[in-house]
Amino acid sequence: MGKPLADAALDQVFRTARTRRGWTGEDTPEVLIRATYDLLKLAPTASNICPARFMFVRSEEAKARLEPHLDEGNRKQTMAAPYTAIIAYDLAFVDQLPKLIPHAPNAKDWFADPANAEWNAIQSGTLQGAYLILAARSLGLDCGPMGGFSRAGVDGEFFASDPIMKSWRSNFLVNIGHGDDTRLRARAPRLEFDEACRIL
Repeated sequence: MGKPLADAALDQVFRTARTRRGWTGEDTPEVLIRATYDLLKLAPTASNICPARFMFVRSEEAKARLEPHLDEGNRKQTMAAPYTAIIAYDLAFVDQLPKLIPHAPNAKDWFADPANAEWNAIQSGTLQGAYLILAARSLGLDCGPMGGFSRAGVDGEFFASDPIMKSWRSNFLVNIGHGDDTRLRARAPRLEFDEACRIL
């Protein structure tokens, strides 16, 4: 702890990692998906509320259910990906707080206001979705995050009729697998430090 990662690791996770739109036929074993979650779950959320929920779409049947809810431009790349993670947040995340925050028996009271609870679910749930991308890249997988889909459609298709998942709400999607380098675009520009940052 406390030492910078080697350049090769930083390259893999940040510098040379890219948003993927095409996929090779290389196998993506389930053990790597499980290992991805086991890493991302350790990263911080507000008060350790851990509101993100993850639906990993892999089977042809599940993909067929997902496809109609995707924007046209996202269908081909998503159908070809070994996995598509539906990154969701749970509006009923407070039900897990006795387990997640055992030192604060009144933790549910912190989120009594529904608007505040939803904001925290979205904020920390989005963080956990970003952690998924970093964890997957750390394990040698590639990711293609995207937002072009019907959230209401996905929620109705995958969550609404399930008694446990009916409080889940989709946030964004992440295709996961091994990226096809021939499908990469040139990296888009980024803002420089002085354009995006201030130190007071």
